[in-house]
Amino acid sequence: MQAGQWLSATLMSCAMALLSLDAAAASLHVQVVDQAGAPAADTVVYATPVSGKLPARPPAGAIIDQIHRMFVPLVSVVQTGGAITFPNKDNFEHDVYSFSSAKKFELNLYHGIPAHPVVFDKPGVVVMGCNIHDLMIAYLLVVDTPYFAKTDASGQAVIDGLPADDYQINAWSYRAVDPDAKPSQKITLNADASAKFALQLKPDPQ
Repeated sequence: MQAGQWLSATLMSCAMALLSLDAAAASLHVQVVDQAGAPAADTVVYATPVSGKLPARPPAGAIIDQIHRMFVPLVSVVQTGGAITFPNKDNFEHDVYSFSSAKKFELNLYHGIPAHPVVFDKPGVVVMGCNIHDLMIAYLLVVDTPYFAKTDASGQAVIDGLPADDYQINAWSYRAVDPDAKPSQKITLNADASAKFALQLKPDPQ
């Protein structure tokens, strides 16, 4: 086989393999409502393979802005080991901190972008505030899986790219009556599927 033919065959083989992986990957559609049946926005849903098999890639990072004395977004989620940057886009200083057991840290008074992102190396809930502006608050859930999403205003979320496997699906809301509650259900995923959660939530403080 000539070099050109070999390269063409190799590229075709890789393309077929990628198509096969795409065909095997599924999407999980999750609906989350509160006790009254109303959509529960800003709820984190995540899928953990029962087999423990996770993709061998570094955790993705995230950004939490500070705009008009608010953290944006209010709710975030990253995989364990993920790094978050906290740009201050206001024209005055902020002092970002957390006393949560999953991650204690402080970014002392600063403008712009801190020199280093904060790495969240332990799963759990992290509540963040500003030492200067007491009304500023943000919530972060750190999970041991890259398969996660956040519900929109209609209470819906989609987790894409799930390989066929058995999964434990969890849901978490910063408004939960029990702040540690992460109700779960198990699902066998061979093709696109759906799940629904009904959570006991406190009134929206916003």
